[in-house]
Amino acid sequence: MDFSQHLRLIPDYPKPGIIFQDITTLLGNSEVFRAAVQQIAGHYRSKGITKVVGVESRGFILGAAVAYELGVGLALMRKKGKLPCKTYSIEYALEYGTDTIEIHQDALKPADKALITDDIIATGGTAHASLELVRMFNIPDENIFVCFLLDIRDVQGKEKELLRKHGYFSLI
Repeated sequence: MDFSQHLRLIPDYPKPGIIFQDITTLLGNSEVFRAAVQQIAGHYRSKGITKVVGVESRGFILGAAVAYELGVGLALMRKKGKLPCKTYSIEYALEYGTDTIEIHQDALKPADKALITDDIIATGGTAHASLELVRMFNIPDENIFVCFLLDIRDVQGKEKELLRKHGYFSLI
Protein backbone atom coordinates (compact mmCIF):
# COMPACT_ATOMS: atom_id res chain seq x y z
CA MET A 1 0.00 0.00 0.00
CA ASP A 2 1.24 3.49 -0.81
CA PHE A 3 0.57 5.19 2.52
CA SER A 4 1.64 8.59 1.17
CA GLN A 5 -1.55 8.62 -0.92
CA HIS A 6 -3.49 8.88 2.35
CA LEU A 7 -1.91 12.11 3.54
CA ARG A 8 -3.60 15.46 3.08
CA LEU A 9 -1.25 18.09 1.65
CA ILE A 10 -1.96 21.65 2.75
CA PRO A 11 -0.04 24.34 0.84
CA ASP A 12 1.27 27.43 2.60
CA TYR A 13 0.67 26.09 6.11
CA PRO A 14 1.83 27.12 8.67
CA LYS A 15 3.50 29.77 6.50
CA PRO A 16 3.92 30.53 2.78
CA GLY A 17 6.14 28.08 0.92
CA ILE A 18 5.51 25.16 3.30
CA ILE A 19 3.46 22.14 2.20
CA PHE A 20 2.07 20.66 5.41
CA GLN A 21 1.69 16.87 5.31
CA ASP A 22 -1.33 16.10 7.48
CA ILE A 23 -1.43 12.54 8.86
CA THR A 24 -4.95 12.84 10.31
CA THR A 25 -6.51 11.57 7.08
CA LEU A 26 -4.38 8.41 7.30
CA LEU A 27 -5.29 7.97 10.98
CA GLY A 28 -8.97 8.53 10.22
CA ASN A 29 -9.15 5.67 7.72
CA SER A 30 -9.45 2.50 9.80
CA GLU A 31 -8.17 0.14 7.10
CA VAL A 32 -5.15 2.31 6.24
CA PHE A 33 -4.29 3.03 9.88
CA ARG A 34 -4.54 -0.67 10.75
CA ALA A 35 -2.32 -1.60 7.79
CA ALA A 36 0.24 1.06 8.80
CA VAL A 37 0.38 -0.21 12.39
CA GLN A 38 0.65 -3.82 11.25
CA GLN A 39 3.47 -2.99 8.85
CA ILE A 40 5.44 -1.09 11.51
CA ALA A 41 4.88 -3.80 14.11
CA GLY A 42 5.83 -6.46 11.55
CA HIS A 43 9.08 -4.65 10.84
CA TYR A 44 10.06 -4.97 14.52
CA ARG A 45 8.30 -8.20 15.56
CA SER A 46 11.46 -10.32 15.39
CA LYS A 47 13.50 -7.81 17.45
CA GLY A 48 12.04 -8.88 20.80
CA ILE A 49 10.69 -5.43 21.67
CA THR A 50 9.52 -5.31 25.31
CA LYS A 51 8.40 -1.68 25.52
CA VAL A 52 7.26 0.96 23.04
CA VAL A 53 8.04 4.59 23.85
CA GLY A 54 5.54 7.08 22.43
CA VAL A 55 6.81 10.63 21.98
CA GLU A 56 4.36 13.46 22.69
CA SER A 57 1.91 13.90 21.27
CA ARG A 58 1.08 12.15 18.02
CA GLY A 59 3.73 9.56 18.82
CA PHE A 60 1.31 8.44 21.56
CA ILE A 61 -1.23 7.46 18.90
CA LEU A 62 1.21 5.44 16.84
CA GLY A 63 3.07 4.08 19.88
CA ALA A 64 -0.08 2.84 21.62
CA ALA A 65 -1.31 1.05 18.50
CA VAL A 66 2.09 -0.54 17.80
CA ALA A 67 2.48 -1.58 21.46
CA TYR A 68 -0.95 -3.20 21.32
CA GLU A 69 -0.10 -5.01 18.08
CA LEU A 70 3.21 -6.27 19.56
CA GLY A 71 1.59 -7.21 22.88
CA VAL A 72 3.95 -5.03 24.95
CA GLY A 73 3.68 -2.05 27.27
CA LEU A 74 3.82 1.63 26.43
CA ALA A 75 5.98 4.32 28.03
CA LEU A 76 5.21 7.99 27.46
CA MET A 77 7.77 10.67 26.68
CA ARG A 78 6.22 14.07 27.43
CA LYS A 79 6.98 17.75 27.38
CA LYS A 80 8.46 19.25 30.53
CA GLY A 81 6.18 19.38 33.55
CA LYS A 82 3.50 16.97 32.28
CA LEU A 83 4.56 13.81 34.16
CA PRO A 84 3.73 13.53 37.88
CA CYS A 85 6.59 11.36 39.19
CA LYS A 86 10.38 11.59 39.12
CA THR A 87 11.64 12.00 35.58
CA TYR A 88 14.72 12.04 33.43
CA SER A 89 14.71 15.08 31.17
CA ILE A 90 16.70 16.48 28.30
CA GLU A 91 16.72 19.86 26.59
CA TYR A 92 17.27 19.89 22.85
CA ALA A 93 17.49 22.35 19.99
CA LEU A 94 14.60 23.11 17.71
CA GLU A 95 14.62 25.05 14.48
CA TYR A 96 13.76 28.25 16.41
CA GLY A 97 14.73 27.65 20.06
CA THR A 98 14.78 24.78 22.51
CA ASP A 99 12.37 22.34 24.12
CA THR A 100 12.53 19.76 26.89
CA ILE A 101 11.11 16.24 27.00
CA GLU A 102 10.86 13.91 29.98
CA ILE A 103 10.14 10.29 30.85
CA HIS A 104 9.34 8.69 34.20
CA GLN A 105 12.42 7.20 35.83
CA ASP A 106 10.62 3.87 36.26
CA ALA A 107 9.27 3.68 32.67
CA LEU A 108 12.02 1.38 31.38
CA LYS A 109 14.52 -1.16 32.70
CA PRO A 110 18.08 -1.86 31.49
CA ALA A 111 16.92 -5.25 30.17
CA ASP A 112 14.21 -3.72 27.95
CA LYS A 113 14.29 -3.62 24.17
CA ALA A 114 12.73 -0.24 23.46
CA LEU A 115 11.07 1.00 20.28
CA ILE A 116 10.80 4.80 20.17
CA THR A 117 7.85 5.86 17.99
CA ASP A 118 6.91 9.27 16.69
CA ASP A 119 4.66 10.44 13.92
CA ILE A 120 7.09 12.57 11.92
CA ILE A 121 10.82 13.15 11.64
CA ALA A 122 11.98 16.42 10.12
CA THR A 123 15.26 17.74 11.51
CA GLY A 124 15.94 14.83 13.87
CA GLY A 125 16.16 16.93 17.05
CA THR A 126 13.35 15.22 18.92
CA ALA A 127 14.51 11.78 17.76
CA HIS A 128 18.02 12.36 19.08
CA ALA A 129 16.75 13.72 22.38
CA SER A 130 14.47 10.67 22.70
CA LEU A 131 17.43 8.36 22.10
CA GLU A 132 19.45 10.14 24.77
CA LEU A 133 16.61 9.82 27.28
CA VAL A 134 16.23 6.09 26.65
CA ARG A 135 20.00 5.67 27.03
CA MET A 136 19.66 7.08 30.57
CA PHE A 137 18.11 3.73 31.50
CA ASN A 138 21.37 1.94 30.63
CA ILE A 139 19.70 0.07 27.80
CA PRO A 140 22.39 -1.12 25.35
CA ASP A 141 22.35 0.71 22.01
CA GLU A 142 21.61 -2.51 20.15
CA ASN A 143 18.34 -2.77 22.13
CA ILE A 144 17.03 0.70 21.19
CA PHE A 145 15.08 1.16 17.96
CA VAL A 146 13.40 4.19 16.35
CA CYS A 147 10.53 4.46 13.88
CA PHE A 148 8.32 7.09 12.34
CA LEU A 149 5.17 7.19 10.30
CA LEU A 150 6.55 9.91 8.01
CA ASP A 151 10.04 11.17 7.14
CA ILE A 152 9.46 14.73 5.94
CA ARG A 153 13.05 15.56 5.13
CA ASP A 154 15.79 13.09 4.55
CA VAL A 155 17.90 13.49 7.68
CA GLN A 156 21.52 13.46 6.55
CA GLY A 157 25.06 12.82 7.76
CA LYS A 158 25.88 11.72 11.29
CA GLU A 159 22.24 12.14 12.35
CA LYS A 160 21.08 9.55 9.80
CA GLU A 161 23.90 7.18 10.78
CA LEU A 162 22.88 7.42 14.43
CA LEU A 163 19.28 6.63 13.52
CA ARG A 164 20.34 3.70 11.30
CA LYS A 165 22.35 2.33 14.21
CA HIS A 166 19.04 2.13 16.06
CA GLY A 167 17.04 0.27 13.42
CA TYR A 168 15.60 3.44 11.86
CA PHE A 169 12.40 2.80 9.91
CA SER A 170 9.90 5.21 8.39
CA LEU A 171 6.72 3.98 6.77
CA ILE A 172 6.48 7.00 4.41
